[in-house]
Amino acid sequence: MTLYEGKAGASYRVEGVFVEEAVTRRLQALGINDGTWVKILGRRKKGAMIIQVRGTRLALGRHISSCIEIREGLEG
Repeated sequence: MTLYEGKAGASYRVEGVFVEEAVTRRLQALGINDGTWVKILGRRKKGAMIIQVRGTRLALGRHISSCIEIREGLEG
């Protein structure tokens, strides 16, 4: 499943980031790596979403969030 398909209020584990190399490097610098837990805080108009990663809130557009593979599970 992709991050875009996730539900608000749920936590997910990042399984892979599949966007352009420059965007991937920027997401990694922001803490979105394989194995990182993210929580979806909410959605905005036109597909944008607000997530929480390692205590930091980020906004991601639909294009980027639909290229991040996630897995459901209990945050450990």
